[in-house]
Order: sequence, then C-alpha cells, then structure tokens
Amino acid sequence: MSARSKARKRALDVLFAADVRGDSIEAALAAEGARALDAPQRSSSWPYAREIVQGVLDHRAEIDDLIARSSTGWPLDRMPAVDRAILRIAVWEITYNDEVPTPVAIDEAVQHAKELSTDDSPRFVNGVLDGVTRALSA
Repeated sequence: MSARSKARKRALDVLFAADVRGDSIEAALAAEGARALDAPQRSSSWPYAREIVQGVLDHRAEIDDLIARSSTGWPLDRMPAVDRAILRIAVWEITYNDEVPTPVAIDEAVQHAKELSTDDSPRFVNGVLDGVTRALSA
C-alpha cells in the first residue's frame, strides 16, 4: 500500500471518529497528531493525512455542498458516517489537490467503500463522485 493510500486511510479514521463521537475535526486532528509523534513507523503517512483532514476542515461547506448536490435523495445526515468521510476526502482531492488525478481519488474512495461500508456504498460513492466531477467540469 502506498504512503498516500495509508494517509487516506488515516484521514478517513480521523474524520470518521470525529463524526461518530461528535467531536470537532480540530480535536480529532490534534489527537491523531499527538499519536503520530509516538509512532515513528507511521510518520510517512501523517503529513498527507494531516493535509487531507485540514483541507476538509478548511473547505467543508463547499465540499458538503458538492456532495449534497450530487447525492440525490440522500442528505448528508442520512448517509453512513463512513460514506460521508470517504466522500469528503475524495471531493477534497478532486477539487483542491491538483497532484491527485481524479480517477485515482475516485478509485481509492470506491475501494474504501468496498472495504469499510455497506454493499451498496461502492456504487453510491462512485455515483456521487461522478456527479461531483461533472458539476466541476460544467
């Protein structure tokens, strides 16, 4: 698994934990940062994970708006928390990180949905991200 893939998983863990626990993303990010200092073997994935989480935090309103407009019939608060986190990471990468090709961001998101969410989630995540990419290119 590449360092970026590991970083996406760590960012997913931070965003998911904050959502489920009702903590702020800032608090979850600080807690994970403290853990990263105690785990040097995980240090290669931490900088990009931190960048992702901070990016989602900085652009959350825009990211959530793009997701909401592309997820017909599924408001954000009705989505499984893991799907929300997966989508926020992918939309941040697609929208705000020029270093990650859109197909890579989508593929990683769908893979996480396959591994961590419901049977319907991979198709749902793919459809929402397809809608986001079409909206951004329009």
